[in-house]
Amino acid sequence: MISKTKCTVTALLAIFLFANGLRAQSKAVNIESRYIADPPVTTNSHASTLVEYKPNEIMAAWFGGKYEGAKDVSIYISSYKEKKWSAPKKIIEPLIKDGDTLPCWNPVLFKSKTQNLYLFYKVGKNPREWFGAMIVSKDYGNTWSEAKYLPKGILGPIRNKPIEITPGIILCGSSTESINDNKWRVFIETYTESTDSWTIQDINDKKNFDIIQPTFLVHSDSEIQILSRSRHNKLISSWSEDYGKTWQKTDSINVVNSNSGIDAVSLSNKSFLLVNNPLKMGKDWFNGRNILDVEYSKDGFSWNKLFDLENQKEGEFSYPAIIQTSDKKIHILYTYNRKFIKHTTFDLK
Repeated sequence: MISKTKCTVTALLAIFLFANGLRAQSKAVNIESRYIADPPVTTNSHASTLVEYKPNEIMAAWFGGKYEGAKDVSIYISSYKEKKWSAPKKIIEPLIKDGDTLPCWNPVLFKSKTQNLYLFYKVGKNPREWFGAMIVSKDYGNTWSEAKYLPKGILGPIRNKPIEITPGIILCGSSTESINDNKWRVFIETYTESTDSWTIQDINDKKNFDIIQPTFLVHSDSEIQILSRSRHNKLISSWSEDYGKTWQKTDSINVVNSNSGIDAVSLSNKSFLLVNNPLKMGKDWFNGRNILDVEYSKDGFSWNKLFDLENQKEGEFSYPAIIQTSDKKIHILYTYNRKFIKHTTFDLK
């Protein structure tokens, strides 16, 4: 007969080995950081996005100008190869419409399975009145189409990268910030490449959370999760079990967030990374953005800190974007004090 003490020791040892195994899977090594442009090409830089447009080569885009919402705010791109960023290039100018100059906002890069390279973005006076637009490249960003404005009521991916579960069917996480009652609402827009058409799927949100800017976590071909920024000091999660056609189980998870943008990536080993400002909201909108971390999860519910990208008494480090390239390296971009776009790379060991 095996003694109770021996069983307890065996169980504790198994838990210890399992916990150490999880830690071993989530260790960040070879961490390197740099700015895309130093000095930057504009006074203010924000809301970066990135995509692997060729194997192990990435492209970034962001908006820049005198300040967010200024009439000179344009969209810039840069490419990264052999640990060097190219000189930033202005690719989209503000729109002159009805005698007014409308700034650009929140670019989102995405490469589809058809090899189309998309740059989605927003145009307008502010996030409550903006509208969606896109350009497309069929030659890895060497040339781009003319700007195309999206159908009324369609904004495109609002801040984070889309996913393509089914070839030619692109799911875009979108959201609105209403003018009259200041409500935040998340929904999913589906773009079908073959017909150049859009549809909208609502999120079943019985608790009426104030949420925007969702990011996708892919658990399987059919099971998808989104995490959304909220006004509730925590991230809000929703789930689809039918390839993104319907969305249920919208509720908070135990991840603190300071009402700031997030992004996540689904790794090749069916685990996930999240970039997050893990502090509660403060008096001002920028409070809680002085710490930006990377978190690791195996299930999308429980998250553990991997390391801090930034941890300072003051500062704004926000609006991250994260991808994993073909060589398994992790790339993250984020706003550094509204002046720089900072790039950090690392490997998971």
